Amino acid sequence: MRAALWLISLFSLAVAAAWLAWHNNGTVTFFLMPYRVDFSLNLVLLMLGLVVLVVVLAQQALSALLSLPKQAQRWRLQQKERAAHAALLKSISNFMAGRFLRARKSAQAALDKEARLKDAGLELDHAVALRTVAHIMVAESAHALQDRDVRQTHLQEALDAAKEGQSSERQALTEGAQLRAARWLLDDRDAAGSLSLLKSLPSALGRRMVAMRMQLKAARLAGQPAQALDTAVLLAKHRAFTPATADSLVRGLILEWLSHLHDPESVQRMWLNLTLAQRAMPDLAAEIALRFVALGGSVALAKPWLQPLWAPLQSPQAKWTPDQLARMVQAMEACLTDAQAADARQWLARVEAAQQAHPQDARLQYLAGMVCLRHQLWGKAQSLLSQSVKGLQTPALKRKAWCALAELAEQRQEPAAAAAAWKQAALVSQS
Repeated sequence: MRAALWLISLFSLAVAAAWLAWHNNGTVTFFLMPYRVDFSLNLVLLMLGLVVLVVVLAQQALSALLSLPKQAQRWRLQQKERAAHAALLKSISNFMAGRFLRARKSAQAALDKEARLKDAGLELDHAVALRTVAHIMVAESAHALQDRDVRQTHLQEALDAAKEGQSSERQALTEGAQLRAARWLLDDRDAAGSLSLLKSLPSALGRRMVAMRMQLKAARLAGQPAQALDTAVLLAKHRAFTPATADSLVRGLILEWLSHLHDPESVQRMWLNLTLAQRAMPDLAAEIALRFVALGGSVALAKPWLQPLWAPLQSPQAKWTPDQLARMVQAMEACLTDAQAADARQWLARVEAAQQAHPQDARLQYLAGMVCLRHQLWGKAQSLLSQSVKGLQTPALKRKAWCALAELAEQRQEPAAAAAAWKQAALVSQS
């Protein structure tokens, strides 16, 4: 529609100009003594238009001629700028290809080209970013070549170059250089140095996923599982891992933290610091309870830690790995009390319910047999333990089951059966 209006307007102007020129009878007279020259008004207007056109064209030609030196200088600057960019891109491509020596030479060439431009008084618009990234590439290549002196030198030069940029550019370049420095320290297995550098970063930068990932690796390398666990939980909240990976990582860190504790008070503090979801993990609850009791902790304190596990254990749909169930059984056995305890009958009922939910599970048969043994239910204990030794695969449980059967045989004054049971227990110990 707009194009049609323009065409209509142009045709209208052309028609109006033709009509005016056709009906214009005016003349222009020039008196040049002793002559007089008459010109048509249309001719005079046409000549004036031609003069204006010639003047404009001459002005443009003169301007283009005078701007040739600047254009040549701009062209030379573009060529040198492209050469510097090409050298930097070549450095990056060589670094990705594993050609670290070539990458360092190309990055150094980019720095040299940029320096020559600066010495000639030709400052690029993004010279700060170009210089900083080139220094980082030299440092990256030197790090890959195990040349720490060159790496640190160019790292400092990159930080100095970044300070010359504007606010947003300076912040981005400085943060990038600091994160790379922390990564290099981590690669050098200098966990303390990497953690120190990461802690010195601004809080906003420290909360970024890449920084938290490095904090996790550095904390694990430094043997600080508590800090690593906190970082892993934050990463899991930010969905840095899949749910299965996050659970496995958190579980491993908690077990690693547990292995560093050597007194029951520390284990109890650790348990209180865990979240409800972490306490509900069956293998974690079992391992922590076992560690707590083994270090001399109170069984009465450890018992409630296993409380959330009774319901899923009694459910027929519960799916446990063999190792998880074995550790659960060991933890529950370690927390068993005498028959005179206030909750002894409650535990007996729960163990029987779990065993009935999984009647073919040898581990639960063993646990139920040991509970019956505590309650002096000799016959039932004998039956359950005799069934369990046929299917137990965990040596510790199988050995204790045979020992319990041997003690029951001695109590019944059956020396032959007791000797056979003791022999089986010894064979399990030797296997």
